[in-house]
Order: sequence, then C-alpha cells, then structure tokens
Amino acid sequence: MHKRDLTFSKPMMNAAGVLGFAPNVRDPLGWEDFGAFVTSPISLRPRPPAVDPEWIAFPGGWLLHTGLPNPGFKSTLRRYAPLWKRSDLPVIVHLMADRPEETVSMVRALEGVENVMAVELGFAPRLAGDLIVLAVEMCLGELPLIVCLPAEQVLGSGPPALSAGAAALSIAAPRGTLPGADGKPVSGRLYGPSLYPRSLELVQAAARLGLPVIAAGGLSMENSGAVLRQGALAFQLDTALWGNRPGGE
Repeated sequence: MHKRDLTFSKPMMNAAGVLGFAPNVRDPLGWEDFGAFVTSPISLRPRPPAVDPEWIAFPGGWLLHTGLPNPGFKSTLRRYAPLWKRSDLPVIVHLMADRPEETVSMVRALEGVENVMAVELGFAPRLAGDLIVLAVEMCLGELPLIVCLPAEQVLGSGPPALSAGAAALSIAAPRGTLPGADGKPVSGRLYGPSLYPRSLELVQAAARLGLPVIAAGGLSMENSGAVLRQGALAFQLDTALWGNRPGGE
C-alpha cells in the first residue's frame, strides 16, 4: 500500500492537459486557490502532436484532438522536476498507464522526486478493468495513486481499483466526434459547461457508494461548491482556466 496519505489543503486543481507540465506563476490564475497542480499526460516514450490537431467549438463546449503530445518521461523529468521542486504547489503527475509494466518504472522514479504528492494514472477509454487493477497493484508504493477513468467506467471499474489500493478516482474528459474543418469526422476529448449535469450526477452516485472521487467535467468556480457538497473529495477545472484561449493536452 502507498505510504503517504492523499490530502489536499484546498480542493481545487487543474485537470491534466490544461496547464502544461509545471505551474507558470506568470499566468494570473489565482494560484493561491489551488490545492495541487496536475501535469499534462506523460508517456514513457515521446509522443508527437496529432498530424491534424483540431479545436472545434460546439454548443456548450469544445472538442480537442491533439494526440497527447509530450517529450517522454525522461525528458519531462529532466526539464520539469526542478520546477516541481521549487513550486509552492504540490504536484500530481499524470501518467499514461495503459501498459502497467512501463508505468511501474515511471512511478518508481517519481517516488524520489521532491514535491510530487501523488500519481494520476490515465487509461484509454474502454480499457479492460483487469488491466486497470493490474496497473494499480504493480504501481503501489510510496506515492498515492489516483485512477482517472471515463465517466462511464467510474462506478464499474472504480471500486476494484480502490480495492487494489488506489487512493481516489478522478473523472477523465469524455470523448466525442464532430466534423472537422474539411468535413471529415474528428474524434477527441470534450470540454465545456454542457458536461456539468453529468458530472454532478456521477459525483452523487459515487458518494452513495462511498467512493472517494475527484470531480471534473464542466466545472467552474461558481458551480464547484455543489460537487463538494454532494461528496466529492476535490475538483478539477479545465475550460474555466483557459480564459479566452483554447487549451488542451
């Protein structure tokens, strides 16, 4: 089991993929209101951007297709670990965890990195629940594990992940498809206020089951109090932090 407890001085944080790999204190985001900073998703090997990245608005939100670009774990650690160490905010590192045998090596390396408070394990949609449990079991150690699941998997795959040793669950951005600029269908992650009713309903359902869940999806500073009152452990903001610019993973 993990040796450090998962506690937040304040319940607000950003969602993975929204603010990059380290806090930028020059961004006027009200950092004093954050309880933690969540990195963009990191894979063991470098990932290039999507060939045709897209940002598509729809009524109530945005679709983002980016390919989850990142420089790979070793390069990310070399560049950003010194910034994590100097940050006033504890850092939650989000890892792409579809391959447990690779993920465990990254988690072990993070155990020695100062100011990393937890690891968030992200999984591909519809990944088999037994692989999620295996990843949790293999990665248990010094750092608390947060399992990030699509909304439709939280109530089904979440309890086994918690029984395997995860400290909490978080809610991944859902996926959808829209016509791109050329009319061809583009699949990507969905963000925006239209997701809020589903997020609140999911928090209520998770609370009834006693699941420690970090809420996400369509949340803002104005409506986040409702998810906390319904039993969320904390909450993650995405588009509410972008201002007038698109963001994304």
